[in-house]
Amino acid sequence: MLNQYKFEDEPELRDLFITVDDPESHITAIETFITYRVVTKTSRGEFDSSEYEVRRRYQDFLWLKRRLEEAHPTLIIPPLPEKFIMKGMVERFSDEFIETRRKALHKFLNRIAEHPTLTFNEDFKIFLTAQAWELSSHKKQGPGLFSRMGQTVRAVASSVRGGGVKNRPDMFTDINDYMETFNQKINLLDKISQRIYKEERGYYCEMKEYGPIHTLWCASEEDLVDSLKGVASCIDKCCKATENRMAGLSENLLPVLHEYILYSEVLTGVLKRRDQIQAELDSKVDALSNKKAEKDLPTEEIGNLEDKVECANNALKADWDRWKQNMQHDMKTAFLSVAENNIHYYEQCLATWESFLTCQTVDLHLGEDSEEKP
Repeated sequence: MLNQYKFEDEPELRDLFITVDDPESHITAIETFITYRVVTKTSRGEFDSSEYEVRRRYQDFLWLKRRLEEAHPTLIIPPLPEKFIMKGMVERFSDEFIETRRKALHKFLNRIAEHPTLTFNEDFKIFLTAQAWELSSHKKQGPGLFSRMGQTVRAVASSVRGGGVKNRPDMFTDINDYMETFNQKINLLDKISQRIYKEERGYYCEMKEYGPIHTLWCASEEDLVDSLKGVASCIDKCCKATENRMAGLSENLLPVLHEYILYSEVLTGVLKRRDQIQAELDSKVDALSNKKAEKDLPTEEIGNLEDKVECANNALKADWDRWKQNMQHDMKTAFLSVAENNIHYYEQCLATWESFLTCQTVDLHLGEDSEEKP
């Protein structure tokens, strides 16, 4: 398989571009839902056309994610935004909610497109190109291989959850430990960032009320008109700077933190699926060694299971390294953006108040000079 995955410093080598936009509300007798336009542009030979335009709803994205998990159980599938929102947050189907979801769905598809393996998945291609009736027909073909795994594997997996896999390589134990720490830290960081954003919004609302009071006061204080108007102007400018800083948090930091909270859940699922595959091999080996099997298992069956475990391990190893590199890049980018926004915010506010102070100081000195003259 040709590896078409390229990093951001090699944009000219990309051959698949996807855009999610134009949300549209649909109301039927039994439900209300939103569809999004998915536009795909590509130069790949396996596509019949260079451009496609389809409409998809959230359930279609969810179907794609499940199919990818079935086809690639030990690859790290990008997370989808939650279907439901927490009580007290933005209202479902509000403009803010729809736009937040649109951005998340856009990122979901583009992360798949940038993945060296997932980008060539047949279900992904069908998702991007098939019309609604074609996609519906394709969905009826039934679940994929992973979802048809026998009850034996699932029973073994359920027993594994309690005591762990006997022969799990140290690397995957280390990944599991890393993700437990990562999950704690990222959730705490998200919680505090959300609280900071909420407090910033409260400060912004107070500032919007604070400035006009000085303007209204001018009517009864003729000698303070210039000073009061100056303060009101400074507050207004700082208020706008605060609004820009809030936008920076909501666009550049909060979505990244939340996406990686979802990623931590994805990694937990991937590690469990790897353990399921390992457990299937372990159970067969144990049955053979304890002579509990009715007859000797063919060497070929054990070999096939060993190959399956090796493939699962290699896939996760490669994807783990790639995921960690992307995570570190995304976090650094988000933190740098916050730093730049904060510097710009404080520079704006400082310059605003220094300008006011300079004007007031000059006026004050001129007033003192005029009073000293006979």
